[in-house]
Amino acid sequence: MKAIIVDDERLARKELTGLLSKHDDIEIVGEAGNTEEALELAKNLEPDIVFLDIQMPGKTGFEMLEELDKVPEIIFVTAYDEYALKAFEVSALDYLLKPVESDRLARTLDKLRDRFLKAEESHKRMVEASSQELLTPSDQIFLKDGDKCWFIKLEDVRLFESEGNYIRVWFKNFKPLILKSLNALEERLDNRHFFRANRKHIVNLHWVTTIENWFNGGLRFTLLDGTHVEVSRRQAARFRELRSL
Repeated sequence: MKAIIVDDERLARKELTGLLSKHDDIEIVGEAGNTEEALELAKNLEPDIVFLDIQMPGKTGFEMLEELDKVPEIIFVTAYDEYALKAFEVSALDYLLKPVESDRLARTLDKLRDRFLKAEESHKRMVEASSQELLTPSDQIFLKDGDKCWFIKLEDVRLFESEGNYIRVWFKNFKPLILKSLNALEERLDNRHFFRANRKHIVNLHWVTTIENWFNGGLRFTLLDGTHVEVSRRQAARFRELRSL
């Protein structure tokens, strides 16, 4: 992890550098004796962590933070304890009092590592979720509603209907409820086959037999089983755009 040290006292910077040298995963990429130098370093080096003094000539450490476009993890290192509350109000990772003790610094760095690990895991989950392939009619899904279970192909589902925090899944003569939002489901379905007709419904287009113009610029789908689903004006415009040559 890349770090910069910002302190107007050269000796304080040297002492902190010595303490940090015992931690191989912390790389000090720059030092600054005032906030102007620090802002330039932060812009050019994009550090992961800034060890930041508060009381310095010119601008304070807090004023420096207000000018950062991208705020890294901040660990305040100061001789004054009266700024602790304000430090945490600006979401600082920690607040170290001078002279910094090696054990206290080690606990802070453990907290820092934990935060970076959680951020990496969260990013990994997001990447994995975004890389999931969209579900198509040929894909099979597992449904459970109470004691009943089904393993069906999506092509057999003619309609998804939102009911509060649940979705009613229409297939054959069954309409089980599953705990999921319609928005979350929409992100997983291939829109070439499944279309969000309105706030409450997603329709399997393979089940649509007729399409009629409806009120206020909307449409109405009629499904093979005779079910009618109204398409909102906004979604009707989207449907025409997606389906036109």
